[in-house]
Amino acid sequence: MPRENAPQVDTILLGCSKCGTTLPLDAEFCLKCGKRVGVPVDESKKKSPTNEKAPKKPAGIQAKPKSNRVWIYIGIFVFLFLAVTGWALVSDNPFAQGIQDLLGSKHDQTIIETEKPFELQPHSFRYYKFDLPEGSTRVAIVGQFSATAGGDKKAATTPEPPDNAIEVFVLSEPAFTVWQKGFATNSVYESGQISSGTMNSDLPDGAGIYYLVFSNKASLKTARNVTTTVVLRYKSWLPDWLRSAKHRLDD
Repeated sequence: MPRENAPQVDTILLGCSKCGTTLPLDAEFCLKCGKRVGVPVDESKKKSPTNEKAPKKPAGIQAKPKSNRVWIYIGIFVFLFLAVTGWALVSDNPFAQGIQDLLGSKHDQTIIETEKPFELQPHSFRYYKFDLPEGSTRVAIVGQFSATAGGDKKAATTPEPPDNAIEVFVLSEPAFTVWQKGFATNSVYESGQISSGTMNSDLPDGAGIYYLVFSNKASLKTARNVTTTVVLRYKSWLPDWLRSAKHRLDD
């Protein structure tokens, strides 16, 4: 009698690799198409849904890596930053001017600092030329000066009173040309006839050439000995290397 609890064994069949016809296990050739029989086919695995091939993704469609998107965003940010910075550095817009002033670096440029007094001959003057770089803002010229009677004793005993007074001017380049010829002109700073004083005057923003003038024109016989320290203060948003390069190109 057959055993009721005997394990069941899946039937292994041969299959034609060309037409798929099921063949006996000992077949050497396909009974339908005549092709030589290949490896036996496991019918249970053949019908198993787990062996079905997964659908393939359409060719050419691939997910874009996230890293490429990050670099694109970074590139856009850098471009916008450079564009806004360039606009802020060259624009005359009040907001841009505020940015320039905020980003600018402070400079103190000594125009003159006397270790010992210099002499101003009667009816003469002495000047110091200085220039403001491009991009200068909050420009001011500050300092102090004093004058004493100079020259020999003979000059000091002349009828002219030795009041030690001199005049100090800060003039733009066009105004200095006019002043040299003896005509009245506008000045950034004018002390009047005094023997000592302090200056703290604002200059226009931007590039420009100016002259600091010490004048003893009013005295016809008495020289003056002048002691002074004058400093130019300003802020500039233009880097020194860029300003130097611009000067070389202009030359």
